Amino acid sequence: MRLATIRTGDRTAVVRVDADAAVEVGAADLGELLTDPGWAQRAAAADGTRHPVDGLDHAPLVSRPEKIICVGLNYRRHILEMGRQLPEHPTIFAKYPPALIGATDPVVLPAASTAMDWEAELAVVVGTTVRHADPEQAAAAIAGYTVLNDVTARDWQYRTPQWLVGKTFEATTPLGPCLVTPDDLDLDAGLSVECLVNGEVVQSSDSTELVFDPPALVAYLSTICTLRPGDVIATGTPGGVGHARKPPRYLTDGDVLVTRIGGVGECRNTCRAEQP
Repeated sequence: MRLATIRTGDRTAVVRVDADAAVEVGAADLGELLTDPGWAQRAAAADGTRHPVDGLDHAPLVSRPEKIICVGLNYRRHILEMGRQLPEHPTIFAKYPPALIGATDPVVLPAASTAMDWEAELAVVVGTTVRHADPEQAAAAIAGYTVLNDVTARDWQYRTPQWLVGKTFEATTPLGPCLVTPDDLDLDAGLSVECLVNGEVVQSSDSTELVFDPPALVAYLSTICTLRPGDVIATGTPGGVGHARKPPRYLTDGDVLVTRIGGVGECRNTCRAEQP
């Protein structure tokens, strides 16, 4: 099943995205829907207002998650090619909800940065309140998967040892277009992870390269804090980021950024310089 949060008139609505229509489910945003323990059955049975699938105006999939937790250094091949050892524990940082945009919204390139970089990522959306989860409980707590690009201000990220300031500039992080439930994906077989800038493939890998897979991340993070419906976990990015190139390459005004996860979908965002 595929679910999305769309803008329609002066409101937002969760829709089930079928082959022939997007059907309203009766919630304003995916985070709200997921607070209902019977959300999956409710969404599957919904028969609300219908919208054409083509041309949907996607809002951020979860508009105000309580937590957006991000993982760094999580692709095996990329870590080894950088001459580093595989980590014993996940590298964790966060970002704030105002960073989120929809799947086709403009990425705002802040005037304060001259080094905005791409990071294509598979994202997990939590569907059940979970604490101290074992691997089986962690897998069951995953509502589904979506697409995220952790667009990063490298010049701000590396001002200090703490990365957060470079990761949470407003209107920089596409999230969407859809949540795809686990029964519609074969994560064990691997999902392709790609990023394109102006049609050029700049990142290409698959989720089998993850050092810490989604259930392992949910279990680990639930040891630290209670994960709640609508929380977003970005699982990390593969090699190919602009900052690591020689010379470095960064996003500029007018660039078209495509973030694509096989079987899940894609975000397509035009980069726009921040206006005074």
